[in-house]
Amino acid sequence: MKTRSQRISIDAGFTCPNRDGTLGTGGCTFCSNEAFTPPYCAPEKPIRQQIEEGIVFHQRRAKQVTEYLAYFQSYSNTYKPLEELKQIYQQALDHPKIKGLVIGTRPDCVDEPLLHYLNEVQETHSVKLEYGVESVYDETLRRINRGHDFATSQRAIRMTAEHGIPCGAHLIFGLPGETKEMMLNTADIISELPLTSVKFHQLQIFKGTKMAEAYLQHPDAFHLFDLEEYIEFITDFVKRLRPDIVIERYASTVPPRYLLVTPWPRLRYDEVRKRMGIRN
Repeated sequence: MKTRSQRISIDAGFTCPNRDGTLGTGGCTFCSNEAFTPPYCAPEKPIRQQIEEGIVFHQRRAKQVTEYLAYFQSYSNTYKPLEELKQIYQQALDHPKIKGLVIGTRPDCVDEPLLHYLNEVQETHSVKLEYGVESVYDETLRRINRGHDFATSQRAIRMTAEHGIPCGAHLIFGLPGETKEMMLNTADIISELPLTSVKFHQLQIFKGTKMAEAYLQHPDAFHLFDLEEYIEFITDFVKRLRPDIVIERYASTVPPRYLLVTPWPRLRYDEVRKRMGIRN
């Protein structure tokens, strides 16, 4: 019998190498971690407390859920020595309702010993790694201060697959300098990688970010999708994507108070599915 598992987001107090001075400071130009963090997440809270509060939070909307995945979401959740990572992950694994780990991180923050350990964890719990790829174009990655190139993402994804660990990629559509054809070509490029899933985000301009400063200075340099245009674009993209890759998210939504530019009306996934049906 299949059961639904709900992700419980966790903020375990990680940072990133392009925030702490290792590669740079200030982080990616688009990044606003607060916009995606649920209210129960706070690094000063013990991991078990965040899980308990997360279960209560989600049970209001998904009462049928009885199993949960610990989603290490905030910043780069493999960016510590392996022994420290083991202690952090184990706090989640010890919770009786946690059936697995989902770990969000950067592709330049994984290595063989970590992947070997996570493969061992799969003997008792599910494990998945999600990489912030953002773009397949090095010029774009430099422009957004990502701190790594696309080859780094390719290596990490292939290495993860070689260790038998499912992995996903996050991609942003609408980053400055990328044409529609470049973005559509991304489907062909990532389809060559051993990905199991993808999450798509339309570019949103978050208040207080370096990208917001750039937008205010040169708004004509940005092309932000409107809702109808994006539905059409994502339909074109999916037609080119390898069919066994699971699409976990077509677009992202955040509370409007974080956005510099007026957000879309609510995107209903049924609208996307309907368009895909029309387009066969």
